[in-house]
Amino acid sequence: MEKLVVTGPTPLKGEVTISGAKNAAVAILPATLLIDGVCTIDNLPNISDIKISCEILEKLGAKITWNNKNSITIDTTNINTTKAPLDLTSKFRASYYLIGAMLGRKGEIEVGMPGGCKLGARPIDQHIKGFERLGANVIVEKGTISAKAKNLTGNSIYMDIVSVGATINVMLSAVLAKGTTTIDNAAKEPHIVDVANFLNTMGADIRGAGTDMIKINGVEKLNGNATYSVVPDQIEAGTFMLAAVATKGDITLKNCITKHLESITAKIIEVGGNVEDYGDSIRVWCKQRPQKANIKTLPYPGFPTDLQPQMGVVLSLADGTSIINESIWESRFQYTDELNKMGAKITAQGKTAFFEGVKKLSGAPVYSTDLRAGAALVIAGTAASGSTEIYNLEHIDRGYENIEEKFRNLGAKIERVTE
Repeated sequence: MEKLVVTGPTPLKGEVTISGAKNAAVAILPATLLIDGVCTIDNLPNISDIKISCEILEKLGAKITWNNKNSITIDTTNINTTKAPLDLTSKFRASYYLIGAMLGRKGEIEVGMPGGCKLGARPIDQHIKGFERLGANVIVEKGTISAKAKNLTGNSIYMDIVSVGATINVMLSAVLAKGTTTIDNAAKEPHIVDVANFLNTMGADIRGAGTDMIKINGVEKLNGNATYSVVPDQIEAGTFMLAAVATKGDITLKNCITKHLESITAKIIEVGGNVEDYGDSIRVWCKQRPQKANIKTLPYPGFPTDLQPQMGVVLSLADGTSIINESIWESRFQYTDELNKMGAKITAQGKTAFFEGVKKLSGAPVYSTDLRAGAALVIAGTAASGSTEIYNLEHIDRGYENIEEKFRNLGAKIERVTE
């Protein structure tokens, strides 16, 4: 068993380069199935979810060449099966993008029920509704999802709730459909725009990504023969921004899109941190104890649920009592039990948590309950006095490239140890 051992407190200082966005990359890789040809994808994050995605694509018949650890060339000319390996697709949430892509490419697909972090109920009813509106028949039984369509035809689709996954999945399935598809009440996250940009680069006709109305004019084929670079990771950037505040550090983030970080920037300034925006980089520093603040997670451009645990570390150290209202996932507060082991005073009730700020945290053995909780515990361990041991690293490795190396380069005392 591996663990991270973090010794603090350490104010994080220096520069960090942000990797490509996990949430964009795990959708762009299945999107390559819509191309009858070859394309190159740069700025891929080197994380376990990407490696599993590539393994699944190879099992479907794709040929993948690694140009370097962050770039692949992928040939999807000879896709020879419509059954995705159930053991691999059940390992992470984004495997459901195979459904939309393979419906578009082959008109048929069978995948295992998607896995991923246990954040409460994560239904895919909006995905299924979208596929059915385009003419597909979807059956969910015995832990698998099967979808078939003789001909996909464009239609108007209204999302009952704002869903990033469903917005992308319907977009994938509509790219090669006959006619025009409109997605109303679409999600607006940066990675949706990135997936649309990727598909348009390959020959699709998608308009309005980043707004609540997306229009997809079906095309005959996607040509490929192009290179695309994945957008920088908004959540990794936010993680390091909040790490600077929690540790009273001074970090400059390179390779980020500051427009995507405005909700985080606003809250950092509210709690007493400082932010300098340079366009493609951003500097965050904090010299004093953070002030209390109230947070409500919302779809983009609101405060992201994926940065809620990291913000929770900041508020656990803040002067005064703060409240976080989690409006996306009902089980997002599992990490608060771990922070309480370190001396935090957090009371979580349903979708609301109260943070009575303490002056310091103390090192303790803690367990990563999900991907973002794991990143929060790394921040907490860096800010805490003494030694913190973090277990369940498979969660962290799903979404952060070389997290300990990046923290170490900022001065953190952090080691990966095998027990």
